[in-house]
Amino acid sequence: MKINTKTVLISIGSAAVTALSLSLLVNIQTHKEESKHPYFQVVQLTDDTEDPAIWGKNFPQQYHDYLMTVDQERTRYGGSEAIPHSPTLADPRDSIAQSKIEEDQRLVTMWAGYAFSKDFREERGHAYMLDDQKYTQRQVVVQQPGTCINCHASTYVAMKKLGKGDLFKGFDALNHMTYQNAQTHVSHAVACIDCHDPSDMHLRVTRPAFIEGIAAYKREKEGIRNYDVNKHASPSEMRSFVCGQCHVEYYFKGEGKRLTYPWNKGLKADEILDYYQENGHKDWIHALTQAPTLKAQHPEFEMYSQGIHARSGVSCVDCHMPFKKVGAMKITDHHVRSPLLNVQKACQTCHRLNEEEILERVSIIQDRHMETRNIAFNALVDLIDEIKAKKASLSPKQLKEAQEYHRKAQFLFDFVEAENSTGLHAPQESQRVLAKSIDFTRRGQNALK
Repeated sequence: MKINTKTVLISIGSAAVTALSLSLLVNIQTHKEESKHPYFQVVQLTDDTEDPAIWGKNFPQQYHDYLMTVDQERTRYGGSEAIPHSPTLADPRDSIAQSKIEEDQRLVTMWAGYAFSKDFREERGHAYMLDDQKYTQRQVVVQQPGTCINCHASTYVAMKKLGKGDLFKGFDALNHMTYQNAQTHVSHAVACIDCHDPSDMHLRVTRPAFIEGIAAYKREKEGIRNYDVNKHASPSEMRSFVCGQCHVEYYFKGEGKRLTYPWNKGLKADEILDYYQENGHKDWIHALTQAPTLKAQHPEFEMYSQGIHARSGVSCVDCHMPFKKVGAMKITDHHVRSPLLNVQKACQTCHRLNEEEILERVSIIQDRHMETRNIAFNALVDLIDEIKAKKASLSPKQLKEAQEYHRKAQFLFDFVEAENSTGLHAPQESQRVLAKSIDFTRRGQNALK
């Protein structure tokens, strides 16, 4: 029998198309099922499940990303390579970040008499946040309060236990402790439970200081009374609020060293300064000028709130933990890091530019920021040196006036310096605050004439 080659080829082709079609249908159905079931419950999570490794059994991809925060990769103006460190009983770390006070001695002058003048290092990933606080030399030169643990550890379960179920009572108890005592109640750096409700994985705020701070801001600035962040915030807002639990300016209020966010008058640097001026708070007496000085912390949330990204509805998570695809699932990347190390996912979803152009634009903003920063910093150091040199010959009125301008100029400068985006979160706002710092420095120098 003669075989029709054309017929055979058609049959083979039809079979191949059928197989491919079936494979495609199976693949589509599999992906549909994956998207319906974003995770498999391997273990039961409760509101007391603190260890992120247990959460990782249900969320292995997110946990893998979380572990990646041990990476140490610098951007031009931030982050740190791993500097080898010989472990000791007092400090068992095998690597540390480079010292910022060794790189810039002006920081020592600015913080004279304060523990930061003894040890201040580049920031590292979340994986190091507890150990780098536990073993800093600042713990050696001064006994720090337990309040410091709030932003350097997973504290939610610890506070619940200390308060016998009452989160706010546990928060107060933790604040009253010494740091050495407080650290015995925590075991992990920031963990899943600090930002997620284990019953449904929705984002939530667990830090009482933020709950109180944002309620005060909403009441005083927006006229919204009885604001409950976990009831009233939108899902988009929560994608920044969970980060704002720690990346903020704060102070220790009263004898109880209660962690407080100074937002009653607003989130801008000068509004926060007005708050401190009104309540008379000081962090220490400056060793060179005897001015009642303020130490700014890490106000990324406040500065971000003044920028174009916040104005456009872009959250902290959108840039620092952008979405990515894993199979059919879209998940949040828990490898928290600078967007400059993840431009495609973090930036190019909105900015239709090539990576080189995006990085060049960032470089221009940050270079200009650093130029203004150095002008403001040199002016501030000059004022400190002048007050130190002349204070013995000044009248009490002159000295007090100069000290007051030093206090104001330094806080505004330090607010921008402590904010870790090198001007990128809000370029114009950063320039405005530095300009006001320079103006206060000028007024302080005039008071010395």
